[in-house]
Amino acid sequence: MGVGMNKLNIDLENCYGIKKLKYQFDFSQQKAYAIYAPNGAMKSSLAQTFKDVADATISKDRIFPTRVCSRKITDENGIDLSKESILVVPPYDEVFGHTEKTSTLLVDSKLRKEYEQLHVEIDKSKEMFLKVLKEQSHSKKNLEKEISSTFTKSEHEFYRALLRVKDELLAQKDAPFADIHYDTIFDEKVLSLLGTKDFKTAIEDYIKKYNELLVASTYFKKGTFNYYNAATIAKSLAENGFFDAKHTVSLNAGVNLEITSQKQLEELIAKEKEGISNDKDLRKKFAEIEKLMTKNTNVRDFNAYLTDHEELLPKLANIESFKEEIWKSYFKARIELYKDLVEKYQVAEKRKKEIEQEAGKQRTQWELVIEIFNNRFVVPFTLIAKNKISVMLGGDPMLSLGFTFKDGSDSMPVEKVALMQALSTGEKKALYILNIIFEIEARKKVKQETVFVIDDIADSFDYKNKYAIIQYLMDIAEEPYFNQIIMTHNFDFFRTINSRSLVRYSHCLMASKDSTGITLNQAAGIKNVFVNDWKPNFFKDPKKRIATIPFIRNIIEYTKGNKDPDFMKLTSLLHWKSDSADITQSNLDTIYKAVFGSNETSADDKKPVIDIIRHEASECLKVWDGINLENKIVLSIAIRITAEQFMVKKINDSTFVSSIESNQTPTLLKKFKELFNGDISAIETIQRVVLMTPESIHLNSFMYEPILDMSDEHLKKLYENVLALK
Repeated sequence: MGVGMNKLNIDLENCYGIKKLKYQFDFSQQKAYAIYAPNGAMKSSLAQTFKDVADATISKDRIFPTRVCSRKITDENGIDLSKESILVVPPYDEVFGHTEKTSTLLVDSKLRKEYEQLHVEIDKSKEMFLKVLKEQSHSKKNLEKEISSTFTKSEHEFYRALLRVKDELLAQKDAPFADIHYDTIFDEKVLSLLGTKDFKTAIEDYIKKYNELLVASTYFKKGTFNYYNAATIAKSLAENGFFDAKHTVSLNAGVNLEITSQKQLEELIAKEKEGISNDKDLRKKFAEIEKLMTKNTNVRDFNAYLTDHEELLPKLANIESFKEEIWKSYFKARIELYKDLVEKYQVAEKRKKEIEQEAGKQRTQWELVIEIFNNRFVVPFTLIAKNKISVMLGGDPMLSLGFTFKDGSDSMPVEKVALMQALSTGEKKALYILNIIFEIEARKKVKQETVFVIDDIADSFDYKNKYAIIQYLMDIAEEPYFNQIIMTHNFDFFRTINSRSLVRYSHCLMASKDSTGITLNQAAGIKNVFVNDWKPNFFKDPKKRIATIPFIRNIIEYTKGNKDPDFMKLTSLLHWKSDSADITQSNLDTIYKAVFGSNETSADDKKPVIDIIRHEASECLKVWDGINLENKIVLSIAIRITAEQFMVKKINDSTFVSSIESNQTPTLLKKFKELFNGDISAIETIQRVVLMTPESIHLNSFMYEPILDMSDEHLKKLYENVLALK
């Protein structure tokens, strides 16, 4: 797509309940559209379909999975929109946190790249090192944690652990324990056995005896020349061609003994070792240890291993120090890889510190975003960026925000969890908006062409924050790379984004649904439906004529008061009174002319208005859900009149009925309940009439959202129920 997409074509079939929807959005003149969708289904379905494109997943119909779903969302050249070019902003969602991408706001890309590269090099080296240690130790454990906890007090200080033993390792001559199978010894069951009092005593006895025997030995010396050293020397001399060069070894043990081959030396060592091993007392001590192990079937492998490696027994007296020796042997066996990793790490650490200092000096886009938020949104807290430097450099993937709670002149830093408990839903949502601003600013920075699909973003915000959001959406509309489709089921919000010039009138659409699918039509009656649509059509369109009745009645009430005869007459068209059935079209014309002046007359001027109301209401039942504001008013009037007529007839007490001066429906219902408390289903239906219709009828030109945001479906069903009361 080139800079600034001009047109967006959508052609959908069976996407999440949208049977069919085809529309072309033209962004060439203005970058934003608004869609008012009174029934929730279409709005969330369209948002989900766009989200599928952004997530690169296939759309479907959840309810009827067998229906073939087709989704074409393209630009003016017929090219599919890329996943990067769509951002769906869902209604408030606590988990819409930052994405990794938003972290890129935090630092200039050159520094960040270098910083990331340092990490990559170290990680490669570390991976290699851990891989060979796995082979060396034959261990299935998490080696990083094992190494860390062996040399430090924590499981998460791998590099500190490596650095701690660096000098010792470089000085260490050999790797005596490099071939030990780690898991055989460092098994939880083995360790708990080694920790028992009996086992400790048995080992101490064994070691004491073993040391006595070493002292008495002809060749071995405790702590300097034992089995291990002797065997290693024999192997090492042979490998280095010592005996091949006809050198000999002279052993000093009172008598001078000359050794001329590896075999001879090994036999001598074995014999000396055997002499110690076969000592009757030492065998007895070993049997004690074996007895403790055979009692414990869980340590069979360890038992077998120890029988073959009896020389390790003295080491078990101090298992922690033995563990360190084993790891140092493993490291020594792979010393080149160890040195490579440690060196890379130390170099990188030094450079990281330098980069961190440079990054700390940069004023970042995050601060701009936080500033936008702190300045525009009215909430009882201010935001600060806590781990700014570390996020800039990718050390922490997410920014950690600090919150300072304000109450008058007092302020107090507070944790997010505590803050969330203290905030109202609207204030929580403001925090959610912050995350969206981050995402948008990140796109702005890289000039990412984007269609924002905004799904009821301002729902349940208080007015001041609702306007702050509209203001921010207006800023987005200034960006040449950005287009917006703003969807809402809230007519007041729809009207506001139009009146504040975020979306021009021609770009305000209303969704309506019929059996074939969804259509998007140019919206009507956004500003003042009474003045712009109904009044001019009073004599031509019977539905709009009836919808006008509450408005005319309002005007008479404001100008002449509620005792005026015309006010009373119009009341008889909204409530069932003794004269309701007799008011004709001609009577209604006369009242209209008295208020507005006109020389037109309506057709059927002798026909009772009530008949027109009933006829038009039954016509409304055949129409699909849509904006149809007048349909809703006609249905509401018909519902109430029918319900009241039913109650008046059943109560059958004209004196009581004529005495009602206000709140007629609830007053009739109260009496109806007293007389017919067994008629549960009628009572339930009439209760719904009381609940749903007053706002719809006594509507005025300042406030007609409640009825508008109610689905036709509910009113149609209620009218059918009321008709059935007869």
